[in-house]
Amino acid sequence: MRRRIEGMRPKLPLLLALTAALAVAVALAGIGRPEPARGDSGTTAGAVTTLGHGSVTVVPDRATVSAGVHTQATTASAALAANASRMTAVIAAVKAHGGTNVQTQQVSLSPQTDDKGNVRGYAADDSVSADSAISATGALIDAAVAAGANTISGPSLSASDEAAAYRKALGEAVADARAKASVLATAGNFAVGPVTSVTEGSSAPTPVFQAVPSAKSTPIEAGSEEVTADVTVSFAIR
Repeated sequence: MRRRIEGMRPKLPLLLALTAALAVAVALAGIGRPEPARGDSGTTAGAVTTLGHGSVTVVPDRATVSAGVHTQATTASAALAANASRMTAVIAAVKAHGGTNVQTQQVSLSPQTDDKGNVRGYAADDSVSADSAISATGALIDAAVAAGANTISGPSLSASDEAAAYRKALGEAVADARAKASVLATAGNFAVGPVTSVTEGSSAPTPVFQAVPSAKSTPIEAGSEEVTADVTVSFAIR
């Protein structure tokens, strides 16, 4: 009788092993299950993005002009020598009439051929660019031509305060973007918050000038130019 009772009694090592296995199974069953979604009061608010444009009108006061000399001769050395002599006089005249930042743009020498490809002579070209006040540009061009220049290009006009004008246009562009966002806010029943991002974009100013006949010197009219700025601005929605 004693043996039967002992045979029915569960063994302690087996019981402990079963308990441990059950615990591991329960633990593993929770692995990989996603956490339930919970609300967060600190969630980033939405944003409204608008394009802004700013424009400032300036009057150009500087001009850049290119003056050159083209010469031809039967030999390369003669063409280049004649060109150098005339170009030296042109550079001196440009500097004497207010030209600054005088810079050589090109020097070239090329053979001139007939229809059969035979060399009949040589052509030499040389040109320089110079900056000057617009008020002095006409006289500078005339002086360069009188000194021997036979090619003229330009002028390219610019305003000395162009950088300041662009910064002002940038401010106007951001203000324009906020004004547009405010219109959207009224229509969408939300409030415009602080700026969250700004992307800058700009357009190169285009000078406008006119040449008017004059007996005194080559006329250069400054006209005006628009310095513009464009931005893309995002505002927080409240």
